[in-house]
Amino acid sequence: MSSKITIVGAGSVGSTIAYTLAVSGITSEIVMVDINAEKSLGEALDIRQGTPFCSPVSIYAGSYQDAKDSDIVVLTSGVARKPGQTRLDLTQTNVNITKTIIPEIVKYAPNAIYVIVSNPVDILTYQFCKTAGLPEERIIGSGTILDTARLRSRLAEYYNISQQNVHAYVFGEHGDSSFVPWSLGNISNVPIDQYSACLTDQGKIMPEINLDDVENYIRKSGAKIIARKGATFYAVAVSVSHICKSILSGTDTTMTVSSMMHGEYGIEDVCMSMLTIVGRTGIKGKIIAPLTDHEKELMVKSANCLKDVIKQLDI
Repeated sequence: MSSKITIVGAGSVGSTIAYTLAVSGITSEIVMVDINAEKSLGEALDIRQGTPFCSPVSIYAGSYQDAKDSDIVVLTSGVARKPGQTRLDLTQTNVNITKTIIPEIVKYAPNAIYVIVSNPVDILTYQFCKTAGLPEERIIGSGTILDTARLRSRLAEYYNISQQNVHAYVFGEHGDSSFVPWSLGNISNVPIDQYSACLTDQGKIMPEINLDDVENYIRKSGAKIIARKGATFYAVAVSVSHICKSILSGTDTTMTVSSMMHGEYGIEDVCMSMLTIVGRTGIKGKIIAPLTDHEKELMVKSANCLKDVIKQLDI
């Protein structure tokens, strides 16, 4: 079945998402839009010349008008985070950039599902919900799906087990107030804190895992990568492509993405990540996973951190 995805922003993240979508055969048409038209032309051409060895896909640079009839619009535009800079440092600058983009893109793609990737993603997802005039279920922030992938890859590495056997999540803000609800985490249905004891091969027993270290690793991974290579784009591209694939497949999928809260865990009027069902029409619902009292407190704390920032912004 044919489908069309428009990517706004042809920087490292946007172009890597386009490449990942093309190579994985998720969509049949990709439009790249950027204020730097030469950059988007170059990126589209570079990817297009490799497509004879991929599933058939049309990929080209265009303008907002070319987003017409898009099934999905992925927003990656904005100023990138610099070494030593927090996601929230970028806030007003990227809010202002998004403010100019929203009316232009929505005009030509009013029926698309919007996937917000630019940082700070929870704030920009909130901005989209409040100002774009679109149904909230069609506005999805990439949220903590990348943090969740980082968590699972770290746990898989620690326990030397396939990443697909690890089931654990990061909730809250995509940022410093995120947290892992460890009560939900398991490896092949065995709670993480019991996994080592359940192994028959006791020679594989590792030192007891330090959960605080794991959470710190997740929160600091992006900054470490930026310090070492200047940007993060591979893991986020795979994560965003997974969101797009889940939307286009028509099969509902649970993932930790950011969306508007309406009373879940007692939280209102802020966008953040929790277990969410994503399908062909966007957000199909949420799962109120049973958190411990402490985890609920961490969820509320994360929401309040975001709300404190939103109060200071001109959205």
